[in-house]
Amino acid sequence: PAGLSAAYHLRQAGHTVHVVEGAQAGGGMMRYGIPKYRLPREVLDAEIERIVRTGVTIEYGREVTDLAQEMKDGKYDAVFLGVGAHLARRTYIPAGDASRVLDAVSVLKDVAEDEKPMLGRRVAIYGGGNTAIDVARTVRRMGAEPLVVYRRTRDRAPAHQTEIQEAIEEGVNMKWLSTIREAQGGEIKIEKMELDENGKPRGTGVYENIAVDTVVLALGQQTNLGFLANFPGLQAQDDELVVDEAMMTSVPGIFAGGDMVKGDKNVTVAIGHGKKAARAISAYLKGEKYVEPPKAPLASFDRLHTWYYADAPKTVRPMLDLARRTTTFDEVQHGLTEENALFEARRCMSCGNCFECDNCYGVCPDNAVIKLGPGKKFKFNYDYCKGCGICANECPCGAIDMVSEDI
Repeated sequence: PAGLSAAYHLRQAGHTVHVVEGAQAGGGMMRYGIPKYRLPREVLDAEIERIVRTGVTIEYGREVTDLAQEMKDGKYDAVFLGVGAHLARRTYIPAGDASRVLDAVSVLKDVAEDEKPMLGRRVAIYGGGNTAIDVARTVRRMGAEPLVVYRRTRDRAPAHQTEIQEAIEEGVNMKWLSTIREAQGGEIKIEKMELDENGKPRGTGVYENIAVDTVVLALGQQTNLGFLANFPGLQAQDDELVVDEAMMTSVPGIFAGGDMVKGDKNVTVAIGHGKKAARAISAYLKGEKYVEPPKAPLASFDRLHTWYYADAPKTVRPMLDLARRTTTFDEVQHGLTEENALFEARRCMSCGNCFECDNCYGVCPDNAVIKLGPGKKFKFNYDYCKGCGICANECPCGAIDMVSEDI
């Protein structure tokens, strides 16, 4: 997501963009980490195709092993790194059969490529994040009986509570305040945990054995930075690249974003990193430094006049029935229908942004509001304006400020 976002915005700025993708298809963790029931592949493919149609070139199936040589051979003026975090974090669990202990990233990747991993019927997932829940819901759809084991309580689990609830509805079993001590002979030894006065889990010495066929570790991911070895000045901390406010690393011309830099690890943040980096790269290539324009003041609710639109019935996105949710990879949460989406879009308040509703033009008693034409908004003739404030009071989106003039 970070790389595709950067590519799109760089192309919009007029630059020639070449994307090198190690996998056989684009999308990164959107394809190989997020299950199909959350992100249908036809939707992802269509979005990538839109980016390609803008003129972005994507080369699939080639992994960059030496970035310094890659930049030299390709004569690139700048590079954006968005390789994500695909290496699973491991923890030592004594196991009689190491092949029965897998990592979550590999399991999700195999399923995404339609290669069903040999998991057996009883699968224990060790972890409490969204990846752990994704694996549990995925193997449930494959006919297995998943058990999520997490060392803290449900309310302290990093996974979204809605995801946890939906997993429980689908038949995923949860074992909170528990940790796996060993996996031997077709079963796992679980120690019951308790939280200390600081909220940290600690062992109680109480154990329980549970029969399982496979253990899947979902303890987070990290980035493989080996391809950056020939940049000794590149700063990294805890397997993450250090970047400045413009997403540039300690080496000029090399930018990075997404899961390989510090911050929240999700698609939305990664897409934002790509856009932010693209603006900075565009400025860098011109010998300039991108300065983010000042943010407009927040259009808080008290500045909006929601009476502009009449009330409308709530539109609820339908959810797939439980039987199909547990047996297929069909999308769980449907989107709005085209009719509903268009209806809601037309009701947008455009908070803080003029959408040329003509209210100010129509109510001004002094003819001080001048229309500039479609898409050009308005200007005010202050020779006529008496400062009555009617225009601001009638603006539905809070786009007009009343400011005392200096005398």
